[in-house]
Amino acid sequence: MTSVREFIHRRFQKAQPLPAGIYHYQAPPEDPRNYRLHLRLERDGSGILIVNAATILHLNATAAEYAYHLVQQTPKDEAVRQIAKRYLVTTAHAEADYADFVDRVDSVTNTPDLDPEMFLDFERSEIHTKDLSAPFRLDCALTYRLPQGVDPSLAPAKRVDRELITDEWKAILDKAWQAGIPHIIFTGGEPTLRDDLPELISHAEANGQVTGLLSDCLFLSDPQYMDTLLKTGLDHLMVIFQPGKEYAWGGLSTSLAGDLFVAVHITLTPETASTTPDLLKWLASQGVKAVSLSISDPNLNDALVSTRNQAAALGLSLVWDLPVPYSAMNPVALETEAEASTSGAGHAWLYVEPDGDVLPSQGVNTVLGNILRDPWEQIWSKANEKKV
Repeated sequence: MTSVREFIHRRFQKAQPLPAGIYHYQAPPEDPRNYRLHLRLERDGSGILIVNAATILHLNATAAEYAYHLVQQTPKDEAVRQIAKRYLVTTAHAEADYADFVDRVDSVTNTPDLDPEMFLDFERSEIHTKDLSAPFRLDCALTYRLPQGVDPSLAPAKRVDRELITDEWKAILDKAWQAGIPHIIFTGGEPTLRDDLPELISHAEANGQVTGLLSDCLFLSDPQYMDTLLKTGLDHLMVIFQPGKEYAWGGLSTSLAGDLFVAVHITLTPETASTTPDLLKWLASQGVKAVSLSISDPNLNDALVSTRNQAAALGLSLVWDLPVPYSAMNPVALETEAEASTSGAGHAWLYVEPDGDVLPSQGVNTVLGNILRDPWEQIWSKANEKKV
């Protein structure tokens, strides 16, 4: 796609974007590709393509146009003809680039344990500068309950007047899907304390949403429970890793054996900072692909930077824009996109408390409305007015 993009930018005015909206395609049973595709096109021509409710591809305008033809099942020759005409490139160029895009989508469907979000031909930080029709992600705090023995003051339970029931959370998931939100994160408190967690993940999967879970592994060391979660269609997991908890080691081991993307959140404390380098080496050796980092004390900032550098040397990606349960410290943005991470709150993602109140992000205590009681358009309009 590089040749088309460079040709457009250097020699011709930008083609008018395709109509903004949401488009769907479900491949028939006889199609070996077994595609389940959902495309959200933005007004500027960019888009997101959800592949088999498992991976979100963020697309620049050129890639989004290829995705549009793939979802609409435009015959290949006609798609190539339209692309060549719109962008004033040769048919050979358009055909090669279209084939390249389809190959990328095919690779997503055939590669296990992929990062749930991928960016084609542009920087991750660019998404925070866009005028979006809806957030990319909804962080759902199902409960502020915490495991036994954890200081209850670590969760803001006094902020909420009740905990929503299963059908209410399903209604929220449906409302999010209708608004075009493709990514759901289940967090808390400890979300596995909700007996209906597997049911809620299954519901989001049936909608077509990509789902993630943030947990301290309380129940994940149980292979039967982990198998139940995997069967729901859960796509990725962030383990809030506490080395002093025996169940954390078993839960991480069980999680890594499953077919899903696993990231690990580590909070450096004065007691654990010296052993974190060895822990990172072990995580990398076990197949962990990404880590999230925070500190319990500002005086540990140098150790944090050193840990960041070690993670990079080990080939571990740094996750900087996911929340963590209130039972742990918030991740500290360390990459060059740190400012973009902050600006994504209330724009690229929103946060729903256990009673349905919507905040721009975890810890940003500005109530934008209640997602059960208030129209989505009203909440989103207020989010844009108060963009963090």
